Amino acid sequence: MSFSAEIITLFPDLFPGPLGASVLGRGLADGLWSLGTTQLRDFATDRHRTVDDTPAGGGAGMVLKPDILARAIDAVSPASDPRPRILMSPRGAPLTQGRARALALGPGAVIICGRFEGVDQRVIDGRALEEISIGDYVLAGGEVAAMVLLEAVVRLIPGVLGGADSHAEESFENGLLEYPQYTRPQGWEGAEIPPVLVSGDHKRIQQWRHEQSLALTRLRRPDLLA
Repeated sequence: MSFSAEIITLFPDLFPGPLGASVLGRGLADGLWSLGTTQLRDFATDRHRTVDDTPAGGGAGMVLKPDILARAIDAVSPASDPRPRILMSPRGAPLTQGRARALALGPGAVIICGRFEGVDQRVIDGRALEEISIGDYVLAGGEVAAMVLLEAVVRLIPGVLGGADSHAEESFENGLLEYPQYTRPQGWEGAEIPPVLVSGDHKRIQQWRHEQSLALTRLRRPDLLA
């Protein structure tokens, strides 16, 4: 069974977007994963297809209504659906390589794209939504965040990138940032490829790469070493 993603959004035309290009798009065309979209407004009951209302207690902005969002979730993800239900939210748990890998090994995900001031807490609780954040900043909506999540996940699905070693030494896979990369020409603007990388000594190359990864991680992300 391939990875199946379903997006609940007010802007389904944004998809697949970049997810339909390059290796991810080929994986989609080859059936290694699938992508569906659901228009949230289809579950509104009034003639204006209203999906939001003012915040209880006052304040700026609008909040997505729980009854409408719950109907959309129930329509695409019944109780028997094994896929996790994910809400893209700036207050969610940070997306990590480990969470992306766990999702890639699973049946897929139902992803809800928030808008406005957010989502009524009752539907988050009532439908057991897992809140995930892609960073400490706020976007206009969850669509771009959903694309980031899916790109991180889909590239880890077996067969999408080709060989299993394509991402084995990438940043975060082994708890470190990736070492610097080089390619031909040997010399460029007065800078040379480090001699060890063209020495043919694979043991020394591996040692150099590990040392570079450690140094970069200490400099840029010491929290990973902690």
